[in-house]
Amino acid sequence: MQLNHYNSTFKKQKFPITLICDNVNNAANIGSLLRISDALGVEELIFCGENLQLSKRMKKTSRSTEKYVSHKVESDILQVVTSLKAKRYFIIALEITDSSTSLDDFTLNTNQPIALIIGNENIGVSEDILKLADEIVHIKMFGENTSMNVVQATSITLYELTKQLQN
Repeated sequence: MQLNHYNSTFKKQKFPITLICDNVNNAANIGSLLRISDALGVEELIFCGENLQLSKRMKKTSRSTEKYVSHKVESDILQVVTSLKAKRYFIIALEITDSSTSLDDFTLNTNQPIALIIGNENIGVSEDILKLADEIVHIKMFGENTSMNVVQATSITLYELTKQLQN
C-alpha cells in the first residue's frame, strides 16, 4: 500500500540548521525551498535580499508549508551571517570555488548549530559572504553543465547534512 500524509510513519524532527538564501528571488524556488525545509527538518529559513515577494505562485509551489515553516525576510545578508557567526553558528556556503570541498568528501565535525547559505539563481553566493564561511562545499557535476537548480542543490546538501547529524 502506498503511504500518504495521513498514514506515513516518518518521525517528525528538527535539525539545528538555518537555511540562508542570498538573493534567491524566483517565486517557484522560494516555494520549493519552504517545502524542502519542511521535509528535511530545517529549523529556520531566512530569505535575504530586496523586494522579495511571498507571492501567489510561491504559495502554490510551497503547498502550504509557508504556514508552518519558521521563515523570515531580511534585507541585509551580511548582517544576518555576522549575527549568526557571533552566536557561534558553523557557516557552510554551497558554492563551487577553487577551494571548495566536494560534498561527498565533507564530514561535519561540529556540535555548533549550522547555517547553510545558498546563492542567487544566476550569480550564486556573493564573494563577501563566501569570506565569512567556515566551509564551502560543492556538489560534483558529471555532465557538461557546472551548476544545477538552487533547490535541487539545496535538497542534496540538506539531505547529506541531516544524514550526518543523525549518525
